[in-house]
Amino acid sequence: MQTRVLMVCLGNICRSPLAEGLLKSKVDPESVLVDSAGTGGYHIGSSPDPRSIAVALKNNIDITSQRCRLFSKNDFTQFDLIYAMDRSNYSDIVALTDDNQQIQKVRLLLEEIDLGTREVPDPYYGGPNGFELVFDMIDKACDAVAQRILAIQNGENGPF
Repeated sequence: MQTRVLMVCLGNICRSPLAEGLLKSKVDPESVLVDSAGTGGYHIGSSPDPRSIAVALKNNIDITSQRCRLFSKNDFTQFDLIYAMDRSNYSDIVALTDDNQQIQKVRLLLEEIDLGTREVPDPYYGGPNGFELVFDMIDKACDAVAQRILAIQNGENGPF
């Protein structure tokens, strides 16, 4: 059975494309499907931010083929795990849920690890160092997500 994971930020051009690319690099594509979306429709159809593309390529991850899309209610049926990058996006996602089962699919990405914060900062208005910092945070969290998915697929843990 394939595990389906969705990474979500505001515009789907900075953080969630990085999270999608990073998690894809850490899992078996036959058993884990990874996608990303944004809660705001500002950049639908656009490529990720050039600074996200650059930091990803610097770390041997190619996200150039990704295109921004808007999060939809249908994503609750299409995905097993939905990771929000910050509390604002988490709230926007949860506001669209119909029941507790959908709410339980939604988590903050940084809840998977202890970095002293639960939110991935938005690097959009910052310089290149902000993208490096965000990449490192997401990379560590995606390591934990990949381990969690593998454990669950191996029957080592309960449901997501």
